[in-house]
Amino acid sequence: MAEANSLSRLLHVLPEPERFPVNVENLAFELSRQRYKDAPITQIEPFDIDGVEGLLGRHPSGKKWKIGYSSRIQSPGRVRFTLAHELGHYVLHRELRDRFRCSTEEMHDWDEREIETEANVFASFLLMPLDDFRRQVAGQPPSIEMLRHCADRYGVSLMAAALKWTEIAAKRAVVLAARDGHVLWARSNAAAYKSGAYLASKKLTIEVPGMSILNQVDAASGPKSSKLKANLWFRREPDEMDLIEHALAVEGDYPYTLGMLLLPDAIPRWELQEDDLLTPVDQALRYRR
Repeated sequence: MAEANSLSRLLHVLPEPERFPVNVENLAFELSRQRYKDAPITQIEPFDIDGVEGLLGRHPSGKKWKIGYSSRIQSPGRVRFTLAHELGHYVLHRELRDRFRCSTEEMHDWDEREIETEANVFASFLLMPLDDFRRQVAGQPPSIEMLRHCADRYGVSLMAAALKWTEIAAKRAVVLAARDGHVLWARSNAAAYKSGAYLASKKLTIEVPGMSILNQVDAASGPKSSKLKANLWFRREPDEMDLIEHALAVEGDYPYTLGMLLLPDAIPRWELQEDDLLTPVDQALRYRR
């Protein structure tokens, strides 16, 4: 995301303690005043509207903009990401329309409408520059604690840190959110997706496998890790292959269970049995009828 990277580079001039977490409010005011003098952002304030997490609107005069965020958001990290998301709309999409109303579902689903995905990606690159993010996770085994370190450094939610991590994970990895025994959304990194290890949660109702650690964590238990047969999540994986699960119950106004699925390297297709090659790419799912 070139625009977000450009803004992030401007922050390099700040001393290390001042660079992170990014002060999105100050950046929005200063950026818009300098670069978009004809219609800068002049207000950022909370609002209370059911089901809406962020707003961006142009004043009827056409000469100024306002950003709003839900007063119901309890997490400072989510507030920061929401502000960066709306700033993304301002930088990328302000010529498309005069008002943006972003629902809670759109803010938490990176596979939603293209315009919302672009704003999420903008926010991710602005708040968590890839060069710095790589330095924070270098040499560390993937874990919930690794994600917590990044979330604390950048002042974002664990979910945002986990999604950022999938962009640079070297091995096959899937990050997901679950609630009530079902997958809300999931994202595979490039290596996992290319091998067929993905969860089509937008098209199918996907149940969390009964033996998964995601069904066993709660607010009192803290993070848990365990091994599980990979083909309980992804049917194409061989019987002898295990994956590692990391899970944490996240509380707040948007409760869910965060999961990380770490898979070994995929077996080359020429080493698979004929029956495996004929298996549809359709995860080990049960459908709700």
